[in-house]
Amino acid sequence: MSTVAAMVIESLARLGVKHVWGVVGDALNPLTDAIRTSTEVQWIGVRHEETAAFAAGAASQLSGVLGVCMGTVGPGSIHLLNGLYDAKKSHTPVLAICGQVPSEQIGTDFFQEVNNDTLFADVAVFAQTVTSLGQMPYLLEQAVNAALTQRGVAVLSIPGDIGGAELPKDTTATFVDVQQPTPAHPEALHTAAATINAASKVTMLVGMGAREAREQVLDTARKLAAPMVLTLKAKEGLEDGNEFQVGQSGLIGNPAAGHALESCEVLLMVGTDFPYRDYYPQGKTVIQVDRVGEHIGRRTAVGQGIVADAQLALTGLLPLLDTKPDQSHVRASRDKYKGWSKGQSSLADPAHDSRVIGKVRSLVDNPFHAIRPEAVAAAVDELASDSAIFTADTGMSTVWLSRYVTMRARRRLLGSFNLGSMANAMPQSLGASALDPTRQVIAFCGDGGLSMLLGDLLTAVAYELPVKLVVFNNSRLGMVKLEQEQAGLPEFGTVLKNPDLAEVGRACGLHGIRVTDPGKLHSAVAEALAHDGPVLLDVVTNPEEVSIPPQATIGQAWGFATARLKEVLEAKDKDETTK
Repeated sequence: MSTVAAMVIESLARLGVKHVWGVVGDALNPLTDAIRTSTEVQWIGVRHEETAAFAAGAASQLSGVLGVCMGTVGPGSIHLLNGLYDAKKSHTPVLAICGQVPSEQIGTDFFQEVNNDTLFADVAVFAQTVTSLGQMPYLLEQAVNAALTQRGVAVLSIPGDIGGAELPKDTTATFVDVQQPTPAHPEALHTAAATINAASKVTMLVGMGAREAREQVLDTARKLAAPMVLTLKAKEGLEDGNEFQVGQSGLIGNPAAGHALESCEVLLMVGTDFPYRDYYPQGKTVIQVDRVGEHIGRRTAVGQGIVADAQLALTGLLPLLDTKPDQSHVRASRDKYKGWSKGQSSLADPAHDSRVIGKVRSLVDNPFHAIRPEAVAAAVDELASDSAIFTADTGMSTVWLSRYVTMRARRRLLGSFNLGSMANAMPQSLGASALDPTRQVIAFCGDGGLSMLLGDLLTAVAYELPVKLVVFNNSRLGMVKLEQEQAGLPEFGTVLKNPDLAEVGRACGLHGIRVTDPGKLHSAVAEALAHDGPVLLDVVTNPEEVSIPPQATIGQAWGFATARLKEVLEAKDKDETTK
């Protein structure tokens, strides 16, 4: 005989699952005991279940294998929610196994009882509770198959008494093969080609759905002489060696991307569901290629949609396209991008504030000569491995990574780019490192994000996960500060009273490094990346650093000026009252 729990773990192992993330608890005991005796699946016990869900989602995004996390009865399962929402919005398959009260107590408002099927209804493509032995392995199969085929979250709740119940020894679960890519309809390709061929200026907006179609994407841009705006998630695989790309749009974007979008006649969207409506150009003919039909036209008005895999669609489209001889559109966009990049590079020089222009600027935005965050990101980019995996907290950490870290060679990139959660970078780095501890994993952490889940620094130490946590320590919720100031509001509620985070790291068992001197930044980054264990690099950065949107409006500029004036006056009032 076998148990339900043993069958679950053995079935997941055959699927390729190597790690299960979670916090142990009574209802999970049969399952964690099955993992204890497994030779193929490792349990990684975290300090907060949110970390478990983020880590499982990160592992799934990187490996393509189902991510698995667990939470026990009630509060333990509730803590999974934020990380599971990130998996949902990242379209990656994750199975959350939740403990439940004993089956005879379900529905009696028992201690810690929560209706998991209702709780997870919005986040999950499948959410069911096992209420009888006869439902297994069928509910496990349905959960996993739903997660894999719909690329989403499945939640299976198992009461402890059922998890420990016996099944016939040969009982096993069988899972479906993942669906094959969708080809494009020939008529749709011919119609799109006719529209593109009739236009003199075409711009491409390319997302992560096209990352596996690099060759076809570049061939299309070359044939159309089209500048290419990349979404943040498309940097991986499409940025390096791309003579057509002009960076990102949106809040993290640049003027060249805005120019490329506004000056085209036809916008060709490939594999992207870029969400920010305000950054799409108006009055253009839009052709959108996406494997998910409901993505077509939900962000901007689309003249023609092609529901297909990006690689198959572009392979079919390329022979139908005319070669455009006029290079002026792509040349103008690229020249603007190169000029902007040159200006950004000067800010990344640690010696920037010691030069004439830097001295003048620093009087306004860096009077105490703190390390500029641009310099941190640039130093990491220079020294990191060509196979490094990067994770980034939502907010200013993502801005600096997007502008200064190049996804060259085999580099990978993860973040909460769709959900926009705080505190994702460190947990995602743990999930990445567990897949391959020999591979360099670097997390760009905000001080606010890191301190939210600070306890899981201990997880990196306990499981010898050699993550490099680079903390942009500006004692601020930096993106919120910027949003307030652009709206004309003085900064409020964003100041963080941080401890010495390097000391905290050392107390937890990491190698802690703190750097406050711009002249010592490069050597500190080199030391952190060379260390063979987990590292917390605490970089004290300039809290007044400004990241201007690519097309700042007059209202935003006026709001920023108004906010700064209010801040100065409030500071003066405080000084007067303390005299």
